[in-house]
Amino acid sequence: MSPSASLPSLRHVLLIHGAGGGGWEWNLWAPVLAARGLVVAAPDLQPAPAGLEGTHWPDYLDQVRTALEALPRPRAVVGASLGGLLAWAAADRAEALVLVNPLLPAPWATRLPTRDWPPRVAWHGQARLASTRRAIAEADDAAALYAFRRWRDESGAVLRAAHAGIAAPAPACPVLCLSSRTDRDVPPALVAEFAAAVGAQHRTLATAGHVDPLLGRGAAAIATEVADWLTGG
Repeated sequence: MSPSASLPSLRHVLLIHGAGGGGWEWNLWAPVLAARGLVVAAPDLQPAPAGLEGTHWPDYLDQVRTALEALPRPRAVVGASLGGLLAWAAADRAEALVLVNPLLPAPWATRLPTRDWPPRVAWHGQARLASTRRAIAEADDAAALYAFRRWRDESGAVLRAAHAGIAAPAPACPVLCLSSRTDRDVPPALVAEFAAAVGAQHRTLATAGHVDPLLGRGAAAIATEVADWLTGG
């Protein structure tokens, strides 16, 4: 993955996690990026004061924009899954954007697999180690257990809004999209179509599952490639 010729000299990176996760999802990425001289922030998205059932898309987007604006420029934002869509919507405040198996904005969102989301998606209490293993099939046992114990509940309203289609224009900054080759949540062919339409670079990864690029055995290598893209290394 060669960096865009217009990519500036970056020093700060904001990492946005996916639905039901937390900043811990980037534990394998953060030290790799830091080793390249990048200052990394990986916050946890917080529910609104009304609780997860009262949390909506703008609540998360405002948090991402605030966190991004707190970083000195030039800065990059990296998002995975739901975090990818949030990063896309906030990227007018960044100099570079990386999307990892991202939920897609309108009009591509309507072609994602459909789900029925309750007001509170009970991933914390109802998660199973077997389903975690399917999401990160290439993780070792320790990483799968670590993730299984940390999934949190999620706002159904946010997920419904994301899958209905968030209208957000393409940012002016360089964009890199990464897709797992057999991702069932966000098909790589759809991400490739999206990337071509918005002028982004796209790469289909050898990883299989939706969360494998972050927590699978190849996560550090993928993070290294992203660090190369961000820094021109």
